Amino acid sequence: MSLSPLNAISPIDGRYRNKTESLGNYFSEEALIKYRVLVEIEYFIALCEIPLPQLADFDSSKFDALREIYKQFSANDALAIKEIEKTTNHDVKAVEYFIKQKFDALGLEKHKEFIHFGLTSQDINNTAIPLSIKDAMNAVYVPLHLEVLDKLKALVEEWDNVSMLARTHGQPASPTRLGKELAVFVERLKQQFDLLNDIPSAAKFGGATGNYNAHKVAYPSIDWKAFGQNFVQGKLGLHHSFPTTQIEHYDHMAALFDGLKRINTIYIDLNRDIWTYISMDYFKQKIKKGEVGSSAMPHKVNPIDFENSEGNLGIANAIFEHLSSKLPVSRLQRDLTDSTVLRNVGVPFGHTIIALQSTLKGLNKLVLNKAKFDEDLENNWAVVAEAIQTVLRRESYPNPYEALKALTRTNEKITKDSIAAFIDTLEVSAAIKEELKLITPANYTGV
Repeated sequence: MSLSPLNAISPIDGRYRNKTESLGNYFSEEALIKYRVLVEIEYFIALCEIPLPQLADFDSSKFDALREIYKQFSANDALAIKEIEKTTNHDVKAVEYFIKQKFDALGLEKHKEFIHFGLTSQDINNTAIPLSIKDAMNAVYVPLHLEVLDKLKALVEEWDNVSMLARTHGQPASPTRLGKELAVFVERLKQQFDLLNDIPSAAKFGGATGNYNAHKVAYPSIDWKAFGQNFVQGKLGLHHSFPTTQIEHYDHMAALFDGLKRINTIYIDLNRDIWTYISMDYFKQKIKKGEVGSSAMPHKVNPIDFENSEGNLGIANAIFEHLSSKLPVSRLQRDLTDSTVLRNVGVPFGHTIIALQSTLKGLNKLVLNKAKFDEDLENNWAVVAEAIQTVLRRESYPNPYEALKALTRTNEKITKDSIAAFIDTLEVSAAIKEELKLITPANYTGV
């Protein structure tokens, strides 16, 4: 049975394949193999540029041909490497043998033993995977996140002056503005994104146990630490972790996953608030001809986009949590648990991308029901009690809080008229009474 969206086990590659397809360029098996080839080729070129004595005669004009091996990397190339792996039973060694075949084809066979020279497989994996994550962040995640953020900013401006009854503990509270409530999410997302940008994309590169043992024994006069730092940072654009064991310690990667998890949690909070506003009839949703909201109830237009987003963010966060707590822990100089876990690194990104697209889709479907906002404010005149008692405090009125408490905490409906009547009983000047009567649930919204 050939793999298709209908028989894929994971919904990332099944139902939601059209939403996550772009991540295949970074987190698929083919992509990982391609990034490994990239690192191996660039490493060989870096050795030529030292130059190692045995590579001093290498024709630098061949560098472009070498780089074409990964730039023109195809699905057939990946299949060829997988075929080699059937014999080697080692994925990185299969990459090495594949590149050696390419060297033979280019007439460079005399130099091919310097492919993967002095390295362990983790020097390749622990540079290829951080590089793929960095590229996926820049090419897929960041543009989508910023698109959602821009949409929220636009709604903040559009709804800046929409007065809204706030609810604390689910109960009517001091009024606010719809734009301001969305601005809270904008600011939270911006701050966490800034923290995310401060996290380096770190990579290990130092041989079998991180000490450049093989490099130093072969060429003791070369500063291999400086070489490794220049290669990782200068060539690959990553941060060089040093010292390490055989593997990257993953502390920075864990920080990235924790940061993404926090951002996802903010999106969950946003989804739940918008969902609740829809249930309160603050928003209608744009109706698309032919769509069905319920298999039984024809009238329903469900907030499914925000529900879909919340569910996918939950799965993403569960996996990000495991990655961030597991990866930095390894027995002694290494065990293999990080390798199998890292093969799933694209999964939480997939669920996150699905979620952000759903949130964006939901936000674009919202239709403001201004009448419901106004109705709720008009039905909750009790919320101006805070304003009245605060002005009375300013005027040194005796026991203002207790006076308003006696008025409002009776389970009887407080109206505009009952508030006005109460104000008339106060022993304050006519100017103060007039000031108090100008306060309404709609204009008592602060700054």
